[in-house]
Amino acid sequence: MSSTRLRSLRFSVICGAAAFAWTGLATAASVPLQPFAQQVRRLEDALSYIGQPLPMADHAAINRALALKDEAQAAAKLQEILDQHVLVEVDINAESRVKVRQGKAKPELVEKGTRMFLVKVSNGAGVTAPLVVESPNSGPTSLRSRGEKEPAMELTQEHVKERWANLEMYHDPPMAARLSGLGIEYQILQIYSRDHGQRSAKIAFNVGQGTQDIGFRNDILVLFNIEQARPITLRVRDEKGEPSIASFTIKDLQGRIYPNPSKRLAPDFPFQPQVYRADGEQVRLPDGYYSIEFGGGPEFYRRTKELPIEGNAPRELSFQLQRWIDPSKYGWWSGDHHVHASGCSHYKNPTEGVRPEDMIRQILGENLNIGAVLTWGPSWYYQKQFFSSKDHQLSKAERVMHYDVEVSGFPSSHAGHLVLLGLQEDDYPGTTRVDEWPSWDLPVLQWGQRQGAIVGFSHSGWGLQVKSDKLPNYEMPGFDGIGANEFIVDVTHDAVDFISTVDTPSVWELNIWYHTLNVGFRSRVSGETDFPCIYDDKVGLGRSYVKLDRLTYQGWIEGVRDGRCYVSEGKR
Repeated sequence: MSSTRLRSLRFSVICGAAAFAWTGLATAASVPLQPFAQQVRRLEDALSYIGQPLPMADHAAINRALALKDEAQAAAKLQEILDQHVLVEVDINAESRVKVRQGKAKPELVEKGTRMFLVKVSNGAGVTAPLVVESPNSGPTSLRSRGEKEPAMELTQEHVKERWANLEMYHDPPMAARLSGLGIEYQILQIYSRDHGQRSAKIAFNVGQGTQDIGFRNDILVLFNIEQARPITLRVRDEKGEPSIASFTIKDLQGRIYPNPSKRLAPDFPFQPQVYRADGEQVRLPDGYYSIEFGGGPEFYRRTKELPIEGNAPRELSFQLQRWIDPSKYGWWSGDHHVHASGCSHYKNPTEGVRPEDMIRQILGENLNIGAVLTWGPSWYYQKQFFSSKDHQLSKAERVMHYDVEVSGFPSSHAGHLVLLGLQEDDYPGTTRVDEWPSWDLPVLQWGQRQGAIVGFSHSGWGLQVKSDKLPNYEMPGFDGIGANEFIVDVTHDAVDFISTVDTPSVWELNIWYHTLNVGFRSRVSGETDFPCIYDDKVGLGRSYVKLDRLTYQGWIEGVRDGRCYVSEGKR
């Protein structure tokens, strides 16, 4: 080979190596001290506000650096101090291509907790777009239902296992949502860990679609060591001193909720701030200071405890529930006849909604005497396995869970959704698929009544909107929603035992009822929540209290039919 060709080859190799080399962060001299110093001060303020301040020694060092007369030396010293806390260095070249490398910070996390790291940005392009972090190991561990009757499996248990972390940039004030365009600046990266032990995460950054550098240079793989959280045993007693179950809403000083909702799977629901724990059960918490709000449903006072969780020894916390009223002492038994285990806020993956053992916690934790879990369109074919025409075996004394049906997502839905309580059979005669059911409500109502069921309309006000706030009024509603549209026809066939109330505006749902009362029909009203669709806070937001000598599911629904009940939210 000639010497000329050798020189050419060497030049090509050298240029090629340079193309793939780290371009290097902006030099201290290229960063004006005044705007850079202001950004550092805001960074200090933000870290203090979110509960992970820089060490006092670093604050003192920053103050000394800012007192230096040489601005370039001061800027370099500031970077030297902050770089010890940098997990990822991000380089944006003149063409806005982004590449990353791991920084000097120790990759240490805590189970069930959130740690803050710095991201150092060398902004050669002066980009002012948001800095976006991405990771296949981050994100929610469930997919919310979209109402499919047989949802496809898009998120598996393997996905759940891999999504052990949450990574997001901290953009709340005093931090900005976008890069400033300064040659060097620092951003805050929040990382939450669901697990403990060692876990790795692939972490990538970009400043807009298509800005990622090629050749795997815009992501890194970081191995984290994750400290184990402390198991906290909860001791729960009811007003009689007996072991019980309660709802717990646990927050730290920054308002973060524990357990992290985005990582929850049943029995904890990702759309609720609270979790339900029985006496002797546990939560896992990292060291910190917490506010724990607890209660036993609307018939109990809600109390708050504030306390530190610290030290090495496991802890046990005691919670005493206190009633302000007990209607059951006077023979009034509470119930919510409209609760779902699938659809709406529930997830469709990794499972098709939740199971009876998850729903019973909700009923017990909100002190409902009766909870009717209605199987309906979403995940119908999976959830109908829990229907038995009997009280579920997980029911307890004076706490009854019973599976029944809402006719919603069916061919007749345009005429109004129906609640069927006390069914013996949950498939309409001659059908094996939902789309084979009748396309109007009357035959379904009559089929239910022939079985001895108590039947009525759910979320009655939808489609019956009026402008007036008078009861009764003479405005003509549109009859165009999913409420009691067909009620005015079906009531004349004596085919409607009740219409539902509480979960839609009162004038809308009661106006049509008053008009039918005034002409001699005697359907009743019943309270419902439509959990977790209209309300997903908790079950029992809308309740019926039924007068009974002895509590049974059949007796309770017959009390609704006979009008031996009142409707309430149960609150003081």
